[in-house]
Amino acid sequence: MVRVGLIGLGTMGWRIAKNLRDDGLLVGVFNRTMSKALRFAEEFKVNVFNNPAELASNVDVVVSIVSDDDAVKSIMLGEGGVINGIKQGSLIIEMSTISPSTSIELASKVKEKGGLMVDAPIIGTSVLIEKREAVVLIGGEKEAYERAYEVVKHFARYIIHIGPNGYGLYAKLINNALLGSYVAALAEVVNLGEAMGLSSGVIMDVLTKLSSARSATSELKVPKMINNDFSPQFATKHMRKDLDLVNKEASRLGVPIPMAALSLQLYRMAEASGLSDDDFSAVVKILKRRNLTQH
Repeated sequence: MVRVGLIGLGTMGWRIAKNLRDDGLLVGVFNRTMSKALRFAEEFKVNVFNNPAELASNVDVVVSIVSDDDAVKSIMLGEGGVINGIKQGSLIIEMSTISPSTSIELASKVKEKGGLMVDAPIIGTSVLIEKREAVVLIGGEKEAYERAYEVVKHFARYIIHIGPNGYGLYAKLINNALLGSYVAALAEVVNLGEAMGLSSGVIMDVLTKLSSARSATSELKVPKMINNDFSPQFATKHMRKDLDLVNKEASRLGVPIPMAALSLQLYRMAEASGLSDDDFSAVVKILKRRNLTQH
C-alpha cells in the first residue's frame, strides 16, 4: 500500500489526514506549529516528522495543504524543505490554493529532482472532507493525476483532471471568484431584508428554499448570517487571499472582474475589522455596521 505523509494540519488538513489514517495510508505528519502535529500523532498513533524533508524521504506521496504562497515555498524550498527529501518517483499532491505560477515553478523543480507534482485544490468545506464528498481539481501530467487519484479518492468524491500543472488552480480561482462574490451578495440581501423588517424565517425561506438563486451555498451561509454563527468553515482571511489571487491573475490577463474586485474590498474590510479567522460569511457584519438607520 502507498505510504503517505501530510503537511499542514489546519481545518482541512486535519480531516484529510484523519481519513488517510483511517484507511491505513498515513505514515506521519508535519506541521509548522509542532504542538498541533504532536496532538494529532498522539490521538491517531502516527509519526511526527521534524521537517518536511524528513517526511518526504520516508513516504511515497506527500500531501501538502497550507495557507498561502509563502507557506508553500517555505515547506517546499526552505531549509529542511520537501525538495531536499524527495526520491526518484516521489509524488507531491499540493492542495493549497496558491498562485498558479508559483505551483508551475515548484512542479518544475520537483521534476528536476525525479519526482512529480500536481496542484490539487479543493472545492468544498471541511464537512465535505469528513463525508468524503469534496471535489478536487487536479493539474499535472496524466501519470501524476492517476497516482494522485488513488490517494485523493479517500477523502473526495469527484476528482477531475483539468489539464497541465497550474490548471487545477485556475479552475479553483474561477470557483472562488464566484463564491466570494455570491456570499457578499447574500450578505447584502440578508442585511437589506432585516432592515426592511422581514422576519428571520422569511429571509431564510426566500433565500434558501424559494429563490431561483438558492444553492447549497445559500443553504449553508444564510443561516450562519442570520444566527450570527461565524464559526469557521472557510475563514475570511482565506477568501480574501483567494480573491487577491483572482485579482492578480485577471490583471495579468487584462480581464475585467468588477464583481470579484468589489467583493475583495469587502473581505479586506472584514479582515481589517478583526474578522480574519471568522467564517467568510461574517462579511455581513461589515454591511450591518454601515447601515445608516438601525431598526
